[in-house]
Amino acid sequence: MFTDSRAQDFLAVVLGAFTALSPLWVSTNDNARWTLIVLGVLIAATGLIQMVRAEMAAADYAMGLFGVLLFISPWAMDFTAFRGASMTAWVVGVVTVVVAVAALPAMNARLHNMAPHH
Repeated sequence: MFTDSRAQDFLAVVLGAFTALSPLWVSTNDNARWTLIVLGVLIAATGLIQMVRAEMAAADYAMGLFGVLLFISPWAMDFTAFRGASMTAWVVGVVTVVVAVAALPAMNARLHNMAPHH
């Protein structure tokens, strides 16, 4: 799925930046706006940390946690009425969790072992 280039880290930065900036183009209330900004920045930061220190597995776990928090945030922060903000949180939250799980060292090793060897 991902290679040693750590493409997932770059993807996390893009996902985080997209989420943090999304209040510029989706309707929000204060809860939605600040949730998207804060969790977006945290997701992007974990991607940047992983780019600099790839051996730091804690950042992958943190990224997964932030993805879960982002996914549940429309219900927890009561902004499900704001369709664009909710969809952003749900979609980016799920993708972030998938990216984080794929980046975990144990999963990364398993994916590399499954790849066809030439």
